[in-house]
Amino acid sequence: MTLEVRDIVLGYGDTPVIRGLSFRLEEGEIGCLLGASGCGKTTALRAIAGFEAIDQGEILVGGRRVSEPGRQLAPEKRSVGMVFQDNALFPHLNVADNIGFGLGRMTRHERDTRIRGLTELTGLSGFEQRFPDELSGGQQQRVALARALAPEPSVLLMDEPFSNLDTGLRRRMGEEIRGVLKSRNTTTLLVTHDQQEAFALADRVGLLKDGRMLQWDTPYQMYHRPASRYVAAFTGRGSYLNARVENGKLIHALGLSPLPDHRPAGNEVALLIRPDDVKPVDRGVTAEVVARQFQGADILYRLRLKSNEEVSALFPSHDDYAVHSSIQIELEADHLVLFPIDQASENPALSSQSDH
Repeated sequence: MTLEVRDIVLGYGDTPVIRGLSFRLEEGEIGCLLGASGCGKTTALRAIAGFEAIDQGEILVGGRRVSEPGRQLAPEKRSVGMVFQDNALFPHLNVADNIGFGLGRMTRHERDTRIRGLTELTGLSGFEQRFPDELSGGQQQRVALARALAPEPSVLLMDEPFSNLDTGLRRRMGEEIRGVLKSRNTTTLLVTHDQQEAFALADRVGLLKDGRMLQWDTPYQMYHRPASRYVAAFTGRGSYLNARVENGKLIHALGLSPLPDHRPAGNEVALLIRPDDVKPVDRGVTAEVVARQFQGADILYRLRLKSNEEVSALFPSHDDYAVHSSIQIELEADHLVLFPIDQASENPALSSQSDH
């Protein structure tokens, strides 16, 4: 079913937490609320689940209004499943009984069939009789997911689902869980502070700051066409070059580029450069290697231009350049993103990957 949040506002006392939040997920889509701690993303998730009352706006599940000011449907009546940050498994119940906990109204045969199907789907076959303390972190996460899916909710909510897992397992679990959710066409909303996790799992991502939605978009669009410098910084590495509009072209330290929109001549702007926008070439603009970071398949470079401006560049690791060496580079970007110079205060340190 669809999930729609329309202009919701809520707070605690005189402290506003969510300020006019709106977005929509179509049936089977996976959405993510992304942001730093304290931005309001978990509060929004709790409001959708029915644990928090809203002061303004409305929340609809499958077109049915489940929350509005002064009235909210109880959590258990919303057809919404929840996977909590700490999994919240019952330690005294085995895997099968944890998964089947909310299926009391089914016959034993129906319950056993549902549990068997979910253990197969989540890779837990053979673990049915084990208890939570006998499972790895990843296995516990699968149990929590299977339990949330067991009642076949219309919408699944996930609160920082991989925060307790190490980086490698987090990525693997993300791939597995996305596959499970897509195979069941389950409309899902998760919250996370991890940009890579959001981009890997979600079809649509919303970046929150101070309770407001800065951008709701596909991961591709959010990375390549960020709505502000804050969005650009939070969603990946990047650098800025000063640029000037002349004769319908954009002039900057890496050369000339077509102007992506109409701007008056003489207009000065900040040009966003992502590391994958810069390519090594035989003949191009000269740059000095200031620093390098080997990352296995890739090497991340910091390059200084003749203008004394610096850009980050990500090259395949066979393009191996030493610090202080000179290389030739060019700008190869499908989308040029420009911001007013006076937006500099919005930029929370683009020079390093945000992992808020």
